[in-house]
Amino acid sequence: MTTEMHPSRWGNPAETTALPESTRGLVELALGVRETPAVEEVSMPPVGLADDVLAELRALLGDDHVLTDDEHRRLRTRGKSTPDLLRARSGDLTDAPDVVARPGTHDDVVALIALAVRHHIAIVPFGGGTSVTGGLVARREGYAGVVSVDLIRMKALREVDKESMTVVLEPGLRGPEAEELLAAEGLMLGHFPQSFEFASIGGFAATRSSGQSSAGYGRFDAMVMGLTLATPQGTLEVGSSPANAAGPDLRQLVLGSEGAFGIITSVRVRVKKLPVEKVYEAWNFPSFTAGADAMRHLAQNGLMPTVLRLSDENETALNLASHSDVGGESTGGCLMIVGHEGASVAARQALVGAALEELGGTPLGEDRGAAWAEGRFHAPYLRDSLLDVGVLVETLETATFWSNRDRLYKAVTSALTEALGEKTLVLCHISHVYETGCSLYFTVAAPQADAPLEQWLAAKAKASQAMVDAGATITHHHAVGTDHKPWLAQEIGEVGVRILRAVKADLDPTDVLNPGVLIP
Repeated sequence: MTTEMHPSRWGNPAETTALPESTRGLVELALGVRETPAVEEVSMPPVGLADDVLAELRALLGDDHVLTDDEHRRLRTRGKSTPDLLRARSGDLTDAPDVVARPGTHDDVVALIALAVRHHIAIVPFGGGTSVTGGLVARREGYAGVVSVDLIRMKALREVDKESMTVVLEPGLRGPEAEELLAAEGLMLGHFPQSFEFASIGGFAATRSSGQSSAGYGRFDAMVMGLTLATPQGTLEVGSSPANAAGPDLRQLVLGSEGAFGIITSVRVRVKKLPVEKVYEAWNFPSFTAGADAMRHLAQNGLMPTVLRLSDENETALNLASHSDVGGESTGGCLMIVGHEGASVAARQALVGAALEELGGTPLGEDRGAAWAEGRFHAPYLRDSLLDVGVLVETLETATFWSNRDRLYKAVTSALTEALGEKTLVLCHISHVYETGCSLYFTVAAPQADAPLEQWLAAKAKASQAMVDAGATITHHHAVGTDHKPWLAQEIGEVGVRILRAVKADLDPTDVLNPGVLIP
């Protein structure tokens, strides 16, 4: 049975915990602590869809799969960004869908889209609800209502091709569910973003997700060999071969489209054999620059491990890479996590280790690496605990070429500090590595102002503009949603915006597919 996330926090409600005393003392010293009011249960807005439309929906999907009760609507309201959580904690449920509709097949999705077009209903695809950029907040004005298209029933492993090492998965499978099905076949996908426990296969594709093991297994969009998309104009099926020269790659048009062009109903992805060995180790570098140079050397010389991550001095000082020891004793310098997975990892581990030592790294052993692996999906729970004591916490990420890394790092750090004040803590790690560049993932913490939502939106705007002004992307793996649209327009330019609008206008001329999301 699928575990539903807490409506106003991240993750499994059973794992909600208070801030540990050791961490609380550090937070109180650095940022100050004040208890925030408990979240009060508020009533949901009334269902806005007309009775005849609800009857049509029920005739299409069945009474059990058209849900209008408060609980299901609350659980499908927004995603899990800090602004989403602040709104939920304040009792703001204005973005709640009128209905949660659960199609079971591709044909159900096609029919549901057609119904939405006929009645001018905004429809929002829902996979796991882990969006952190406003991707689940459709524009409501001018529509007969909003329907959350919950893909939770579409959870099949439809095809396994062990000769080609590809499988076909349905979009509603959560990360752990997909890996469990594949493990029974001796296979794995190897896609482990921080949202892994709750995010879905369809969501991975629709947002161009990138996981913590991307150094070894690649981004999700690189795993996708083919897909099926339901649109108001019919069905698009792409991916008849591993590669082709048959014009522009339409897979790439769909990947990252965030439900604005259609609803993904299946994906064909490449898979790997289950690894026989997994080894995670920690290294220390004297500075963020030295560690980044070592990462670049590995990437440019064919020495990439499966996992490669580097914390800056601030993140290392707080032990943020170790969920169980946040605020504990630090090694100083910069912590690097290196993971090796495969049939036999000793030879690769030795080669990478020799290179890292030559480049100034100091091995710290496997215990710290294992601690990172054990807590790799738990950081968002810490954000909730910090919000509980009046600390504003959020993450943001970007990517750039190696030659621009230091400029970008300083620009974003400065923008956040200027916007949030001198007590602000800005932490950073390199989360994904390529031959030509890397992703910078920032965590920021500051004392909450009286209006924390407005406080963060102003800081996010300043940091986002700093990214674009520094020549970097507005997002490496969090996607665009509604939050990043102004800076997407700057990043891709007028012609790029016109291309996106033209595709949208042709596939979805009545603008019922996640309206207000992605398209500037």
